[in-house]
Amino acid sequence: MNPDPRFALIASARQFYQLGWMVGTAGNLSAKMSDGSFWITASRKSKGQLQEDDFVRVTVDGEVLDLCHPSNRPSAETSIHQAIYSLFPEAKACYHVHSVEANLVSSWVAGDSLPLPPLEMVKGLGVWEENPEVAIPVFENYLEVPRIASAIRDRFSASPPRIPALLIRHHGVTVWADSPQTAQNYVEVAEYIFRYLVAVRQGDR
Repeated sequence: MNPDPRFALIASARQFYQLGWMVGTAGNLSAKMSDGSFWITASRKSKGQLQEDDFVRVTVDGEVLDLCHPSNRPSAETSIHQAIYSLFPEAKACYHVHSVEANLVSSWVAGDSLPLPPLEMVKGLGVWEENPEVAIPVFENYLEVPRIASAIRDRFSASPPRIPALLIRHHGVTVWADSPQTAQNYVEVAEYIFRYLVAVRQGDR
């Protein structure tokens, strides 16, 4: 029997809320079911107080299968999760959080990628190299979220990223993984790297 992933999403959301990465109702988490559909946090729900019925189940094509509650609506960023699951069929979870550090480092990037420092922690994103040269893709932020999703599809279809993570400028980081626990790990690793970059920049002043 396929376990209900919502409990893992609730636990991660509460931890991220406590860390200040999902303040208010910001951010969204999803996890895929065996039939290919996925549960995603409903719009306008406090991530520090999520309950089992604060989710919506949708297909990769956008069809709503279960609202859990009549007032629920899919997250405004559902289209980004749809894009990730379409591009990376092996992905079973997709996490998107908003942190101060992610927004700061994305604001320093003039181009479409942020070079990451060759830290040991980069291994936590799947790059097992000595002194790795890797960058996280950066996308522009748009009010119309499907425009962001479209840009992700176009870019990654042509050139898949080396790491399972992306930044949206002045918005936040998105990661994807083969399980909710691994996705949580990826968020933590990415945020550690962002904090490191902010500390280095502050130290250079």
